[in-house]
Parts: sequence; structure tokens; C-alpha cells
Amino acid sequence: MDTTSYPSASGRQSERSEEDAPSCVETTHGVSLLIGEPKKAIFRLSGPMIFAMLIIATYSLVNAVWVSGLGPDALAAVGFIMPIYVVALGLSNGLAAGVTSSISRRIGALDKTGADNTAAHAMLLAIALTVTLTFLLYFFLESIVTAMGVGSVAPLAVEYGRIVFAGTVFLVFQNIAYAVLRAEGDTKRAMYVMIAASILNAVLDPILIYYAGLGIAGAAWGTVISLALGSLILFYWLMVKRDTYISISWKTFSFSRPIVVDILQVGVPASMEFLLYSVEALVFNSLLAMVSGTDAVAVYTAGWRVVMFAVIPVDAISIAALSVAAAAFGARHYGNLRVIFHYSMQLGCLIALATSALTWILAPQIAALFTYGPGSTSLGPDVAAFLRVMCLFYPFVSLGLMAASIFQGTGKGIFSFILNLLRVVVFAAVLAFILGIVLGLGERGIWWGLVLGNIIGSGIGYLWVRIYIDRLGARDGIAHHTCGSSP
Repeated sequence: MDTTSYPSASGRQSERSEEDAPSCVETTHGVSLLIGEPKKAIFRLSGPMIFAMLIIATYSLVNAVWVSGLGPDALAAVGFIMPIYVVALGLSNGLAAGVTSSISRRIGALDKTGADNTAAHAMLLAIALTVTLTFLLYFFLESIVTAMGVGSVAPLAVEYGRIVFAGTVFLVFQNIAYAVLRAEGDTKRAMYVMIAASILNAVLDPILIYYAGLGIAGAAWGTVISLALGSLILFYWLMVKRDTYISISWKTFSFSRPIVVDILQVGVPASMEFLLYSVEALVFNSLLAMVSGTDAVAVYTAGWRVVMFAVIPVDAISIAALSVAAAAFGARHYGNLRVIFHYSMQLGCLIALATSALTWILAPQIAALFTYGPGSTSLGPDVAAFLRVMCLFYPFVSLGLMAASIFQGTGKGIFSFILNLLRVVVFAAVLAFILGIVLGLGERGIWWGLVLGNIIGSGIGYLWVRIYIDRLGARDGIAHHTCGSSP
């Protein structure tokens, strides 16, 4: 009988029988799905995530409309705070990716004690991140805003930001709790909370902004209250009701440095990946301003909102693939990694192709939604043209995101970061500069540089993951051959 090593609660290696794997551990429906047939797991786990993320994106647009009713100063103030908020969100989401990967790998290895202990470590890391972010963003916000050169809207930006960042504890806890639920295959509960919080935020905004007369502070309080409600529900499920597979108990907690390192070796690079998108926006805004002025930046900003909305289904599939890949890696079912990668990539490509076709057909109508104002109507044709160029790379996004998920799921967070650095910044930025400025193709050359750079980077990601999975399979085959030939 073959034996497989897996990481225990203490970080050491134990042995288990592969033949007895799923039957000897009490599981929930989510865990059974997670460690079962990979294709079914990805399809079933990604569905709730797609629905929830689309709802959140829709209500984010609604909230932006409510704030815009306060006038350009309020809209600008929120706009200046958003990059700072994105940094906090990126750090918490990055840590969440590390938590999901680490817990799912232990679940795949049938190490429930280790998975529980990892979840407790995740909460400690969440506390540390919360304290750091709250201290820096609340007490030093005025200095940060001043350094950004926001001018006359600084008081509004500080008023909004201090309320939002006072609720950092809810933002971080919610993302880590989501990570725990996703790690055990329970995406439905995560979906329920995400949708409930988004709807509450959309309802509270007009009430607090206009009826309560709180203005921009009302928008901030709407965000914090909705985050607090979501956190309360998640806290009840994980800490009070305790009907999840993962049990977080401080009585059985045992500090392990290897567990912390295991979480951070995915969490830190994943956090850096979120910052790459801010760098990308800065680079492309600068290039567009150089060749075509502020109108080109406005076109890019409006069109990129649509692009981000369009790739949500593919992003949700990649989140599901991360959990399933981590469980397969923990179980040393390396052959499943190939299935997970190809199935998630193909599913993402099919959805992206449909999205591309719809975007191409409806580009003028979609552009009209973002250029209905008196001063922006003339930008409509350019936004439509931008969308038709961007939709050509939607299917290739699937390759890059799924490759990154495989790397994160197997604990290779630095590989995922390097891949996204190449895809999002290096190739895209260099090609945009060459086509738009060196070759003089202007605004549209920069668009094509963005598309071609992502396609090349995603292609490299595809090849890199194929080689990585093949090497894992070869190593696994050698290990099994050795075990089988032992006396």
C-alpha cells in the first residue's frame, strides 16, 4: 500500500494511506466537494462566487451614483481615498489567498487538526494587519492626503477616509473569514454574506447621505455598517454556532512558525499582486496623458470599469480553482492539478468568449452608460472602440489567472507574483510604450500594447504551469515507484 507524506499541525511530515483517504475523515458537504471530482468541484464552487461578485460590482456602481449626487468635490474626495482603500483591500485579500491555500492543502492531506490550527493563526495575522493598517491610515490620513496634493477637497477626503479606515477591523476579518469558508469549499455561505452586505450598503447610502443629512460621511458610514453586519454573521458562524468544518479554538491552539511562513509565502506575494494593478493604472494613465491628454485617460478609466466587470466570472473561477488545486496538492494528487488547470481555463475561456461577443455587439450601448453627461458625450465612440479592442484579450485572461491560481494553491506565491508582474506590468507597459509612443500609434497603440502584453504574459503562464505540473507528476511517479518496489 502506497503512503503519502502531508504537513501536520506542527509542520512536520506524517504518513497516511491514499486508499483510505476520503473515507476516514468526517467531512461537510463542502469538503466532500473540495476533495472529490475536480471538475465538479470547480463548477459548483465557482457558481456562487460569480453571482456574488457580479452583485457586488453592480451595487458598487449604484453607490458611485449616490455619491456623485453630492457634487464634484465629494466625488473627487472619494476618488482620492479609493487608491488608499485599495491598498488596504489588497493586503487583506492577499493574506486571504494565503489562508485559503494553506488550509485547503491541509484539508486535502486529511490533516484537520492542522487546518484548524492554521485558521487560528490566520486570525492572529488578521489582528496584526488590522492594528497596523488602522494605526497608519486613521492617525496619519491627513498627512497622506496632503502629500497626495488633493487641494481644497482635503477636508472632505479626510472626513470620509477616517470613518472608512476606522472600520478596517471589519474589512480584514471579513476577508479572512471568507478565506476560511472558501478553503473548506463553502462558497455558498460566503455568497450570502457578500450579497447581504452589498444590498445593505446600497440601501443605507441614500438614507444616510440625503435623508439623514450626513453627506459624504453617510457614504462612509454605509460602508462601515455593511462590513460590520457581514463580520457579525461570519463571527457567529465560525466562533459561536461552530457548524463549519474548520473549528477555531484557542484552547487547542499551538503556535507554529512554519504555519505562519506557509500562509505568508502565498499571502505576501498575493498582496503585492494587488498593488501591481495600481501601478498598471498609473503607468497607462501617464502614457495616455502623454499622447492624447486627459480625454484619453477618461476613456481608459470609463472603459476599464467595464473590463473589470466583464472578467468577474473568470476571476471567480480562478478563486475556486485555487481551493481545489490546494486540496489536490495537499493530497498529492498531482494528476488532478492538470485536470483542474485545463478545466478551469477552458471554462473561463468559454465564458470570456461569450462576454467578448456581447461586448463587441453592445459596445456603443455600454459606452453610452458611462458618457451620458453633457461634457462626456463626445467620448462615447472612443469608449466603444476601446471596449472592442479590450474584448479581444478576455479569453487570454483565463490563462493568466488560472496559472496564478495553480501556483498559489500549491504554495508557490512568488511564482504567481512573477507571472503577474510580467503579464500586467512588464510586457503590457513596454509594448504600450513602443506602439503608442515610439511607433507613434498614439492612444490606440497603447490599447493594443495592453492587449498584446497580457496575451504574451498569459501564454508564458500557460507554458510555465504545464512544465511545473509535469515536474510534480514526474516526482510523484518516482516516489510511488520507490514505495512500490520496497520490500
